[in-house]
Formats: sequence, structure tokens, C-alpha cells
Amino acid sequence: MSVTIHVGAAAPGFAAFADYLDGERSLVQRAALSILEDAPGGAALRIEPPAGESVVWPLADVRVLPDQAGGPGIVLGRDGRDPARLILRDEDAAARLAARCPDLRPPRPGPGLWRRLGLMAAGAAGSVMVIIFVLVPLLANQLATLLPPEGEKALGDATLSQIREALSQSRAPLAVCEDADGQAALDAMVARLAAGADLPYPLQVQVLDHGMVNAFALPGGHVILFEGLIDAAEEPEEVAAVLAHEIGHVAARDPARIALRTAGSIGVLGLLLGDFAGGSVVLLLTERLIQANYTRAAETAADDFAHGLLKRAGMPPEALGAMFRRLREKHGDAKGLVAHFASHPRLADRIAAAERAGDAAAREPALTEAQWQAFRGICD
Repeated sequence: MSVTIHVGAAAPGFAAFADYLDGERSLVQRAALSILEDAPGGAALRIEPPAGESVVWPLADVRVLPDQAGGPGIVLGRDGRDPARLILRDEDAAARLAARCPDLRPPRPGPGLWRRLGLMAAGAAGSVMVIIFVLVPLLANQLATLLPPEGEKALGDATLSQIREALSQSRAPLAVCEDADGQAALDAMVARLAAGADLPYPLQVQVLDHGMVNAFALPGGHVILFEGLIDAAEEPEEVAAVLAHEIGHVAARDPARIALRTAGSIGVLGLLLGDFAGGSVVLLLTERLIQANYTRAAETAADDFAHGLLKRAGMPPEALGAMFRRLREKHGDAKGLVAHFASHPRLADRIAAAERAGDAAAREPALTEAQWQAFRGICD
């Protein structure tokens, strides 16, 4: 056994072998390592592959890199954009080399890296926004016209079931009001309005036992009225006007569009955020369909449809404006039915449009007094 004794201030010699990748080829070479103490600019690591010229890395530029394989030793690279890598598995040699490198941190990002990362993040966010706000609505509009009536009705049935459970304050779903005389009065009103409407499927109008002053349409011909809306109305024509507006959404298949759009948007977000349980989809779909934030064009079209439908049924179109005006005075612009209708376009414009649609033609009451009283008691 030979022993090397070092005397003086010079550092002991360093020699080792490591796997070397030059960053240009996928070839792994077994290279000899040594330290040049007198290299220009300070001590440097010399890498001598079996083929090709030797490579010199100043020790001040040597950086440790993450080892994805998790093996012994260290993976080294050079500060900057040099793609070459050095895999030193000898733990003793790795420790001795690390002791000689003054700045063995991970490589600093090259110039413009953070800017590139920022642009990539912005591009990814922009792509998601385009999918949610452009592609999903376009696709939903197309699918709504292609969805078969029986499929749309099944979607509406399932959604109504979810809404009844979401709004209930007990374990049982929210009750559907079914008093026989009240239901007969409602059926008479619906039949009179539906006679002048060209609908893709039969109407299914129900009253839910809830104090919310609201009404909304669901896919497949469902129109839901709340008891609170009936209680807030002063005459049956006001309820008929709101019902005619919702029938306008049914005729245009707007509920199917908003359901598909919401489900598609939440599905994209679920893929990104990891919510595959569907709970968020159900809750948000319920909220969106109750609030029914349709586009300006859809709301205007439903209003115009309601005006024409009321005229053909011998009812006053201005009743819709009267209902809006009185509820706005009582509740303000942000509650109940007013909030449901106020988002697109301005409520004052819609009231004025309803009044302009009226004429001096003779009108038949929407319900007789006896029918109206029965209808108001449909949830009793």
C-alpha cells in the first residue's frame, strides 16, 4: 500500500471517473476527471472523455442539478445555458469535488426565462378563457339545436330533481303544489298561451312551494313558477305575462344552451382543478338555471315572443311591464324576480317595450275571479 503525504498549502490532487453527456448527442461517455489548479481564471474541472477533446469547467461555474433517478452521488452542470451533464456516482469523490466548488447552487435561470415562463402562463390562461367563453358557448349553441327532444326532456327532469333537493329545507325534495282547483286554473292559463306558440315539445308548468319571487325555464319544456311569484302578483295577467316570457325561452331552447354551456365550462375547469366528482357542476348548474342569466339578445327575443303570445291569447302585453315596475318599486333591482330579469337589457327599457307592445284591442281576463282565487291557493 502506498500513502501520499501532502505537505504545504496546495490542495490534494483530485481524480475520479464520471458519466459525461456533451448535450449534443445521446451518447454517455465514461470520462476522467481532474482539477487544474493553475487554469486561467482560477481552478477548473477538466473532463476527459475517451473520444474527443477535453472540456474545462471553471469550478466557480459548476452547479448541482436535480437527479431524477435518485441514485447515489450528484449530477453536475455548468452555470448558464450549457446543456452538458456530468453524473458522478462515487460519493466520496462527489463530496471532495463539492468541497472545492465555491458556488454549488442550481443554475441561475438564463436571460429571459422568467419572461418566457410568464408568457407561457399567460398563453395557457388565455387558452382556457377562449375555450370557456368562446368555444364552449359556440359548441353549446350547436348541440342545443341537435339535442333530441327526449334527451333534452331527460336533462330537464334530472335538473328539476336537483333543484327541488337544493332548495328544500328538509330531507324531502321541495314540494310541487298540486291543489286540484289551482292546478285546473293553471292548466287553463297554459292551454290558452300554448295555443299560440310553436314549441318543440309540450309544456310542463309546475308551481314549487317556495316563497321566492321568481320563475324560470328548464330544458325539455319545463317552466317553474314559485308560490312567492303568485303571491306577489295582483292579477292573473301579470303571472301570465311572466309565464309567456319563460315560454319564449322554451321556444328558443335557451335553457338547453345555458345548461350545456355551464356543464361544458365547469367540465373544463374540473379537468384543470381536479374536481371530477360532479358536485360543483350540479350546484352551479342549479344556480345558473334559477338565475337564468341569458344574453341580451335572448332576453329581448323572449320579451318580444311574450308580447306576441299575449296578444294572440287576448291578454295585455303591458302586464309584463306592470309586473316588473311594481316589483322593482317593492324589492329594488337586486332581489327576486327583478334580479332574474334585470341583467339584460336595462329593466326600464323592457318596461317601456312592454307598454309599447300594448294596444286598444279588447282583452279577455287571463282567469275568472274564481279561477284566480283557486290558482292563488294552489299550494294550500
